[in-house]
Amino acid sequence: MPNSGMNSNGSEILVDVDGSVTTITFNRPDALNALTPTMLVALDQAVGIAIDDPTQRLVVLTGAGRAFSAGVDLKALGDRALTNGVVGDILDVPARALTDKLSNGAIVTIAKVNGFCFTGALEIALACDLMVVADEATLADTHAKFGLRPTWGMSQRLPAAVGLTLARELSLTARNVKGVEAASIGLACRSAPGDQLNAEVAGLVEQILGNSDGSLAAYKDLYRVAEQHGLTDGLAYEAATDYPITDTDSRLDGFR
Repeated sequence: MPNSGMNSNGSEILVDVDGSVTTITFNRPDALNALTPTMLVALDQAVGIAIDDPTQRLVVLTGAGRAFSAGVDLKALGDRALTNGVVGDILDVPARALTDKLSNGAIVTIAKVNGFCFTGALEIALACDLMVVADEATLADTHAKFGLRPTWGMSQRLPAAVGLTLARELSLTARNVKGVEAASIGLACRSAPGDQLNAEVAGLVEQILGNSDGSLAAYKDLYRVAEQHGLTDGLAYEAATDYPITDTDSRLDGFR
C-alpha cells in the first residue's frame, strides 16, 4: 500500500511511497509551490530518506496544481537585504544540500515538470537525472530579470544540458521556454501533453525499474564523473572502477 505523509512543518511537501518509488510533491499550490526555507529543508530530508532506504530505487519530484514551482518565495525572506543578488544561506544551504543529493545520491531522480518551473525550481529540476515536462509547461531562468544571480547550480548544469551558447541565451534573456521546446533542446528528455504526463512518467519509470539496480547505480556514478571531470578523467575512471552488480548471470541466462 502507498504511504502518504507530510513534513513536520505542515503540508509544504507530500511524500508518497509506492513500492520502490518515492514521489515527493511540492504542496503550496495557492503560491504556485514557491520555495520557502522550511520547504527546502523538508525536501532535502525526504530525498535523503529515500536515498538511504535500500527498498527505494527511484525518486520523482513534482508539484501540486498548476506549477512544478515558481521558484523562491521572496516573501519568505521578510526584510532581509539581498546583497549582491544572493538570496542567502537561509535558502542556499538547504537548496545546495538538496541538489547535491539529487545529482550524486545513489538513486535515480526524475523531475516531473507539470507546469510553471522558474529559476530556483529549474535549478532543482536540472539537478535530477532526468526531466520530463508537460508540453504546456513554462520554464525559465529569471535570475537576471530580478537582479539575482544563480547559487544552486544553474550556471553549471544548464550549459551541461543544452550547451553553453544556448544556456547563455536563456539566462541573458530570461525568456520563457515551453515544454515542447525544452525537450527539443535537451533541457528535458521527454515532453507530453499535460493530461498524459503522468502516464509518460509512469512508462519511463517502468522502463528504468526493469533494469539492474547495480547497473543503474554504476551509470549514476559514471555520468556524474562525466559531467564533473571531462572525457580523459572519465575514461580512466570508467576503466578503473568496479561496481557490485550481482544479477548479471540471471539476466544473461537464456542468452548464452
